Amino acid sequence: MKVTNTKLPGVFIIEPKVFGDHRGFFKETFQAERYKEAGLTLPFVQDNHSRSQKGVLRGLHLQKTRPQGKLVSCSSGTVYDVAVDVDPNSDTFGEFVGVELSAENHLQLWIPPGYAHGFCVLTDTADFQYKCTDLYFPEDEGGLIWNDPEVGIPWPIESPQLSEKDLKLPNLSQIRKAVR
Repeated sequence: MKVTNTKLPGVFIIEPKVFGDHRGFFKETFQAERYKEAGLTLPFVQDNHSRSQKGVLRGLHLQKTRPQGKLVSCSSGTVYDVAVDVDPNSDTFGEFVGVELSAENHLQLWIPPGYAHGFCVLTDTADFQYKCTDLYFPEDEGGLIWNDPEVGIPWPIESPQLSEKDLKLPNLSQIRKAVR
């Protein structure tokens, strides 16, 4: 597999080897030793799968006191996936990485604990998987508003469909003040 570092510390793109022929393809979506060699050393404790329709934007989510690392991929359709540094003490606070994940490109994105994460769906539907390094705790939810102009994510959709919860997430300025 090929591992590409991004501008955010610890966030990297993984391109697994895909073996294909006239019957279809085979790929390893996770293999502990190989991923450990790439720098992914935290254990996974929960796997999630979501299906969304075109125009849905989920995020940007995080857990406040029990942060989750996430290994994400898209097994059908295409999404634009984003990780944002929301640590006010970080040199890259407010910076983001965005990458298109699809069934065709087979890419994965590793997002270490502590980053906000979200994605939007670019095809009629998309199936999105993520392996998490901690369990989900609803009372620990946090996040960043999807359209914070200080971050400036160039989402490739207009008028996304959002949950009520996601519409009420704070901006970077509010996150910065909460840490002081």
